[in-house]
Amino acid sequence: MNPSEVETPPFRTIRQLDLEGKRLLIRVDFNVPLKEGKVTDTTRITASLPTLRYALEKKAKLILMSHLGRPDGKVVENLRMKPVGEALSRILGLPVQTATDCVGPEVEAQAARLQPGQILLLENLRFHPEEEKNDPQFSKALARLGDLYINDAFGTAHRAHASTAGVAEFLPAAAGFLLQSELEALGKVLHNPQRPYWLILGGAKVSDKIKLIDNLIDKVNGILIGGGMQYTFFVAQGIGVGNSPVEKDHLSTARQVVAKTQQRGIPLLLPLDHVIADKVAPDAQVKITDRPGVPDGWEGVDIGPKTREAFAKALQGARTILWNGPLGIFEMEPFSKGTRAVAEAVANCGAVSVVGGGDTTAAVTKFGLADRMTHVSTGGGASLEFLEGRELPGVVALAKR
Repeated sequence: MNPSEVETPPFRTIRQLDLEGKRLLIRVDFNVPLKEGKVTDTTRITASLPTLRYALEKKAKLILMSHLGRPDGKVVENLRMKPVGEALSRILGLPVQTATDCVGPEVEAQAARLQPGQILLLENLRFHPEEEKNDPQFSKALARLGDLYINDAFGTAHRAHASTAGVAEFLPAAAGFLLQSELEALGKVLHNPQRPYWLILGGAKVSDKIKLIDNLIDKVNGILIGGGMQYTFFVAQGIGVGNSPVEKDHLSTARQVVAKTQQRGIPLLLPLDHVIADKVAPDAQVKITDRPGVPDGWEGVDIGPKTREAFAKALQGARTILWNGPLGIFEMEPFSKGTRAVAEAVANCGAVSVVGGGDTTAAVTKFGLADRMTHVSTGGGASLEFLEGRELPGVVALAKR
């Protein structure tokens, strides 16, 4: 089951299962940011609500499991799930029990006592090294907690871990609404896009996007490039970029991308001007260049006004847009205008718009434009790998079941 071969992989969804009275073991992606023991961004929790509310309406017993941070197989006190459970409880308006572990007799007894409509959140899966090793015994121990398994964690579907792939070997398995909607939205831009179809690429590195370009270059009608990766393209053409980031070992890659687009007659638009700074800081001295390239002693931090106008004009007739990677250092207000302008152009052009990648999602959310995009992906690495045409172990496991 390869995403390059089928639009939507053949698997069951939560609607196809009888949930009443069943213990539903649900893999969610609650890997949320914490500060001083509080969740600071509930986006991922909110994304799981359609599945959770549906299961509650069907009188299921909910057992939720997730990882949080990178504890590397050890118990890390500030990565416990209790603050996440408290945030979920506030959002749902229901009590959420938090387990002291995610496997073992005590948790099994706690899961067995659940009544329909009750929720148990397991402790951080990655406190156990067996989770990331996809250990069969650990998978089996997780499976003992539930009657049915639902994967609704698209953000971790590209990982072959016990909770994302292994558990599906031991329980009847299906996809939740979030996972299903991600695969359908991303599948459409892979296999059935309306044309003209534009690809917007940003972010720091060409190397992160080369497989995506290779998989989509025969499908798209045009490519816009910004972000840190643009500077590698300019150096590959002999244009200086000052102190801007350059992947020197990928200059030939950039040249190959340019050559491929020329061979296929696909427009590849690089920035016409740049916002440059003497340092990457909110109080930096800032200038705008009048041509491609960055002078010595300066660093490119955003696309310039001529580029914003040219990119917006290119997108006006688009029917499908796939966007992966911000076009500048949008987190700092002085360097956010390019990403904001392109986000507004995407929102206003009437195209089917799919935004993928964690930073891009954060950008459109920051600018208040997320609800004006057709689909904003919750999975950074997972969405990128799917769009590259790679199999996602969490999805393959569901298809097998």
